[in-house]
Amino acid sequence: MREPLEIPVARFAPSPTGPLHLGSLLAAVGSYLDARANGGRWLVRIEDIDTPRVIPGCADQQLRTLEAFGFEWDGEVVFQSTRFDAYRATLADLRARGRTFRCSCSRKDLTGIGEEGGYPGTCRDGPAKAGPTSLRFRVGDGPVHFDDAFLGPQVFDLAACGDVVVERRDGLPSYQLAVVVDDAWQGVTRVVRGADLLTSTPWQIDLQRAAGLPTPSYGHLPLVVEADGGKLSKSARAVPIDPAAAPALLTSTLTLLAQTPPPDLASGSVKDVWNWAIAHWRPQALAGRRAVDVRVGRQPSRNHAENCGSP
Repeated sequence: MREPLEIPVARFAPSPTGPLHLGSLLAAVGSYLDARANGGRWLVRIEDIDTPRVIPGCADQQLRTLEAFGFEWDGEVVFQSTRFDAYRATLADLRARGRTFRCSCSRKDLTGIGEEGGYPGTCRDGPAKAGPTSLRFRVGDGPVHFDDAFLGPQVFDLAACGDVVVERRDGLPSYQLAVVVDDAWQGVTRVVRGADLLTSTPWQIDLQRAAGLPTPSYGHLPLVVEADGGKLSKSARAVPIDPAAAPALLTSTLTLLAQTPPPDLASGSVKDVWNWAIAHWRPQALAGRRAVDVRVGRQPSRNHAENCGSP
C-alpha cells in the first residue's frame, strides 16, 4: 500500500507597514494557488516585529482586503509580535553553538558593501568599536544548493552572502531569524514568495541547519516592475488594491503569473475566478521568470483607495 503524500503547508506573511498593493497580491495569489491546487493548507502570518514601522490598524485592513479578494486561510492568523520568547530561545541556542557574534558596524560603516554584497567580517573576533551592537549569525562554509520551484537549481556561496543580522541594535529580532523560527513552528513545508527574497533563502537555509530546523521547499515568483525595471513596491504607482475591483484585479494578476484566464473571467465573481484559477494552475508557465512588467496586468483606475488605519 502506498504511503499518503504529505499535504503541503504554505503561508502568506505580509508586514503591516502599508496597504497591500499589486505586488503583494501577486505573491498571495501565487502562494494560494500553489497550495490549493495541490490540496494543501494555506496560512496567514502577520510579520509585525519591526515595531517602529508598524502602522496601527494596518494588519486588520490587510486581512479585510484578503477576505474581500476571496482568500480563505486555515487556522488562526499568527502575529509575530506574540512570538518573541521563541525568537529569544533560538538566539540563545545559536549563541550556545558558537554561531553568533556581536557587531558594532552601523549601516553607515557598511555603505557601499550592503548585506547582499557580503558582510566583510569586521567584528567576527569582537566588536570593532564601542557602542551599540547587533547580533550576527556566523554563516557556514561552502555553498547552499536548492531547487527553486520556478527558477530551477540555485547555488549561493555563503561566504559571499556574508554574516547576517539576527538581532538588531535595538534588540528586536531580524526578519531572517523570525521567519525561520515561525516557518518551522507552523509546519510550513512550501514557501512561495516574491523573487526579491531569493537572496534571503541561503541565509534562511543555513539558519535552519544551524538551529536543527526543517527546510521547506522554495519557489520565487516574478516581481512586478515598472517599465524601467524598478520594483513596483518602491514606486509611487504602488497604490492600495481596491476590493471593489477584486474579480478584475485577480484576473489581471493571473496574467502577470503567466496564466491565461478567459477574457470574460474579469466580469464574473471572485468565486468564479478562484474556481477557474485553481483548476487551471500551470506553475510550469513561470519557469525562469524573475520579473514582469506592470503594464501586462494594469490595475483598473479608481477614484478611491483605502489606506491602512482607515475604518
